[in-house]
Amino acid sequence: MRVLVTADYRTLSQTAAELVIKAVRAKADLTLGLPTGSTPLGMYEELVTTYRHQHLDFSQLRTFNLDEYLGLSQDHPKSYHTYMRLHFFEYVNVSTANIHIPDGSPGIDVDAESARYETAIQQAGGIDLLIVGIGANGHIAFNEPGSAFESRTRAVDLAPETIANARQHFRTEAVPLRAITMGIGTILEARRILLLAAGASKAGAVERALRGPVSQSVPASALQLHPHVIAILDEAASR
Repeated sequence: MRVLVTADYRTLSQTAAELVIKAVRAKADLTLGLPTGSTPLGMYEELVTTYRHQHLDFSQLRTFNLDEYLGLSQDHPKSYHTYMRLHFFEYVNVSTANIHIPDGSPGIDVDAESARYETAIQQAGGIDLLIVGIGANGHIAFNEPGSAFESRTRAVDLAPETIANARQHFRTEAVPLRAITMGIGTILEARRILLLAAGASKAGAVERALRGPVSQSVPASALQLHPHVIAILDEAASR
């Protein structure tokens, strides 16, 4: 695993975006795994800026998001479908047909949706470059502590600390208690992985994930098993 420590969040975002841009320019029909949350926002801003000013072409790009809350319609203001539209897809020329996000809509058959999502990834030839964040409890995507390393896309119960952290995003609305997520096994099949972590609140999880023993109690530690991972940290997260 390669670890890059950047001076600050802006530099982290620029570094992550530069790696994505290089990958897209090398392979126009790149299959890209995408995260949500606060950490990748700066990266998305950098990608949009490059699209506008350097005419970076995303028209053949294929994207697969890591996860989605269960019980939210795709147009719900707090859904990850909405997040991706507002922060990335509305501003670049990614084809709608090439965008894949798990469907967590009310009443969805979760088992069927999980199987469909896995099949879609396989039919795309797998994920070339997957970007993932890390939770303070060591989760990646919504794979909470205790998740099996061979797990696939599935429904999961969110950990209490994940729900508590999500309250700042949902504010007065009830936070969903479950989500649909790529499994750790699915994540580890990506050909290359970028791990992004920013802020002092992530330092403990980063230390356990990158330098501690590989354990299901720290799902992100599974990344130590992958041959092509770059961890991009700001100074606060690296301490």
